[in-house]
Parts: sequence; structure tokens; C-alpha cells
Amino acid sequence: AFNDALVAVSENVKHTVVAISVETKSTSSMQIPGFEEFFKFFGMPDEPRQERRGRSAGSGVIISEDGYIVTNNHVVEDAVEDGIKVITLDQKEYKAKLIGRDPLTDLAVLKIDASGLPVAHFANIDDVKIGQFVIAVGNPLGLNFTVTSGIVSAIGRGAMGLRRDPYAVEYFIQTDAPINPGNSGGGLFNIYGSLVGINSAIATQTGTYIGYGFAIPVDLVHSV
Repeated sequence: AFNDALVAVSENVKHTVVAISVETKSTSSMQIPGFEEFFKFFGMPDEPRQERRGRSAGSGVIISEDGYIVTNNHVVEDAVEDGIKVITLDQKEYKAKLIGRDPLTDLAVLKIDASGLPVAHFANIDDVKIGQFVIAVGNPLGLNFTVTSGIVSAIGRGAMGLRRDPYAVEYFIQTDAPINPGNSGGGLFNIYGSLVGINSAIATQTGTYIGYGFAIPVDLVHSV
């Protein structure tokens, strides 16, 4: 019965998660890193900074039938104009508009032109307990719509320096459900299929999963 419940929940919540593809921009200088002051001392002009284009990927969760999607700020913060694309489980592709970003909580909202979309149900944060079974759904390492499982390992985990801004909010649900690059912005769901958090970060020394991931609690997501 437990296995049947997992199958049913996984099948349903996958429809509320999307893959996000982002065309990114960055600037770079032709000067040798660390020698900027050397060039300035001898009166050499600064090299013009060049813009480079790249691609990144992440996940998102549908929060309204008419196409609003929540994801992580770090998934979309470097996107070029009209550079965000959303892919749903049925392989439909949409151009996405960036509605807003909040770097301090690492959340962002996108909008696609669609209707009748399946919507994630928000859990009551008071019902989230340590030891509770959860599943993570996202697009890790290019493996779209992957489902992994684990438990809630801790609640209110913070002060880990995962954010670059000293004023950033760190108050995470910690889980041992495997999360990897590309899961960012995807959903962490309970056994009833309700969204308990937005997957955001991992504790790692390798750049990939080594045991623990962190999700932004659903009450903070709702507030932002």
C-alpha cells in the first residue's frame, strides 16, 4: 500500500513541476586576474569587458492554473531578455516572463502564457515534521522530471553561509532525498502530494549530492 501511494503521488506531482532552460549572460575582461592593480599603476587602460553567452538549467513549480511558476532566483538571475524557456511534463515549451526576483530568499516568479495547468497544493508548514517521508521532483544533471525520496532530516537549518549576501534568509528544510544541480527550483513534496518546500541548495564538497539537500519552506515561499 505504501509503494502504491508513492507511485500515485509521484505521478500526480510530476505534472506540477517544470524544467527551466535559461540563456545567460556574463562579462569578462581580457586582463589577467589579480594583475588589475599592476596595469593601473603603469597607466595602462582597462580592457573592455566582453559579454559572453551561456546556458543553465533548473526546475520550477506551477502555482496557478494561468501559468505562474515559482523557482530559485539563482536559476534565472543571469538570464538575457527573453532567454527563459519552460518545458512541461507533456513536452510543451513556453517562453517565460520574469515577474520578480528576491535574492535574499533565493526565490523568483515566472509567467507563461497558458491556462488549465495543474497546480501544486501547498502543505501546512505546521504539519511538516522531522522524519516525515518526502519526495523531490526536478531536473538534475539534465535528467528531466526525476523523482527521488528521503525524509525530513531537520527543520530551520541556517547559518551555513550558502548565500553570498550577509542579509540573506537561511531557514531551510533539510532532507536526505537526493538533490543535484538542476533540481534547484523544483518541489519537495510530502506523501500526500502537498508541496512542503522549494529545493534550493546542497551540502557538498564535490558540486554534486553527497548526502543532504535544503529546501525553502513552503510558508516562506507563500509569503514571498
